[in-house]
Amino acid sequence: MLFRSRGERFSGGCDAHHAHGTACDLKGNNDLLTLTQPEIIKAVHIAYLDAGADMVETNTFNSTSVSQADYHLEHLVYELNCEGARVARASCDAVEAKTPDRPRFVIGVLGPTSRTASISPDVNNPGFRNVSFEELDTAYREATRGLLDGGADVIMVETIFDTLNAKAALFAVNEEFKRRGARVPTM
Repeated sequence: MLFRSRGERFSGGCDAHHAHGTACDLKGNNDLLTLTQPEIIKAVHIAYLDAGADMVETNTFNSTSVSQADYHLEHLVYELNCEGARVARASCDAVEAKTPDRPRFVIGVLGPTSRTASISPDVNNPGFRNVSFEELDTAYREATRGLLDGGADVIMVETIFDTLNAKAALFAVNEEFKRRGARVPTM
């Protein structure tokens, strides 16, 4: 069962194409289902669309280099986001083909990351930070690039528990829009 859900690429815990010399526990990395079980993710999207939703979110809540570092899978961030948007886009297109007068939209999700930029995780060292604004900016730009390249119609900064993280996400999204010379709505 574990092999089937992770697919051959991740059967040993880490990406077979990226040797880093350490074992990786992938438990809880649900974003990987986009790569290993895209038909399941597509079925979830289609179920929501068939139930009347006009928008679906990508399966990319933890698809930033900051969060994927917990699994030693930072190198997959662009692929996770691009494929997450492509799977959602294919789902929207399939349902929209049945009702062409009713458009469906892909919300590209940027999650909060597993680290906070404005609060110290160490009560004995209140000035310590385990992530910088610049690291968050870089992480969110890469994720945004993948979401847009995969076909996201909207970018959503979701479930932010730290306003500095949110500021970094919004800054990164805006910088990616500037780089492209085009933008999509942001939530």
